[in-house]
Amino acid sequence: MVEDNQITDFLQRLFADIDYVLFFTVLLLISLGFFVLYSASGEDFVMMKRQAIHVFVALSVMLVVSQLSSKLLQSWAIWIYLGGVLVLVLVLVMGTVGKGAQRWLDLGFFRFQPSEIMKLGVPLMVARYFSEKSLPPRFIDIFWSLLIVMVPALLIAKQPDLGTALLVASAGLFGIYFSGISWKWIIGSLLSLVVAAPLLFHYGMHDYQRQRVLTFLDPTSDPYGSGYHIIQSTIAIGSGGIDGKGWLRGDQSRLDFLPERHTDFIFAVFGEEFGLTGAILLLSLYLFIIYRGLYLAFNGSDTFSRLLSGSLAMTFFVYLIVNTGMVSGVLPVVGVPLPLVSYGGTSMVTLMAAFGLMMGLRSKRRLY
Repeated sequence: MVEDNQITDFLQRLFADIDYVLFFTVLLLISLGFFVLYSASGEDFVMMKRQAIHVFVALSVMLVVSQLSSKLLQSWAIWIYLGGVLVLVLVLVMGTVGKGAQRWLDLGFFRFQPSEIMKLGVPLMVARYFSEKSLPPRFIDIFWSLLIVMVPALLIAKQPDLGTALLVASAGLFGIYFSGISWKWIIGSLLSLVVAAPLLFHYGMHDYQRQRVLTFLDPTSDPYGSGYHIIQSTIAIGSGGIDGKGWLRGDQSRLDFLPERHTDFIFAVFGEEFGLTGAILLLSLYLFIIYRGLYLAFNGSDTFSRLLSGSLAMTFFVYLIVNTGMVSGVLPVVGVPLPLVSYGGTSMVTLMAAFGLMMGLRSKRRLY
């Protein structure tokens, strides 16, 4: 009886700081993702079982992470960041090559993608750095914070993995923005980026990355090669019309015209089957999650909590914009999955850990 009471008390404390509005909205999105994935996978029960395991692990991680205190996270931030940078260097030296990219570390019994660590490591480090400074930041503070962001982002881009590098960089840059940086620095940075864009295109990108940009500008220039993905994706979305063709009735996905339909291009499957109406409802669900994340950030217990939660919420926004933008032909294809809907475990765990941080940092009461 005593043990039962202890277990009950532990579970009550474990769920005490969960934001149930965000939690159940995220569960609703994941549940919707299962329906879409079932269709996109060709009714593959094995893939569905694996995704269910991914979700279980991700939810467990979220619950554990939500109990970590702001003070503990600040003390861990530098070690998570430095450890992440170290393994990114190891990836470039001895990483496993797959599909022309060197992104994985194979430990024999376990293989993982170290760049995922930095989606949390970079905003953690930026939030810690600014929590120890007077705000708004000085020029020297902005310089060092940009260095914190760019080192792992460049290492990830070197793999090459432009999509993850973009997400890691945005996570850190939003932390810098929320620190109270002056608009003159923001405008100056944007102008500098515009000026440097031609140099980055010619000397800072791989051939296939440059080809993706050119394909984005004119997909019909290579309709059976580099332009195939985007052409089939836009056909799928457009053919859905207002109300869609219905669940399990998408021709582009069912007849295997749509590539990567269970990962990067799953939004095209959704658009074909549920149409513009369904797409608006899905995007509204995403936007509500982002709004709730920013609300939790506003109610953070300290500067570190507010900066970290705000960065993570806006990174989720970048996930959404980049994926839906590339699938609909508005942005170049960079290989970013649709968050919480696309098949995959690593991204799911990282995102749910981020939600756990957002939920937990709004309160000072913790198990650890």
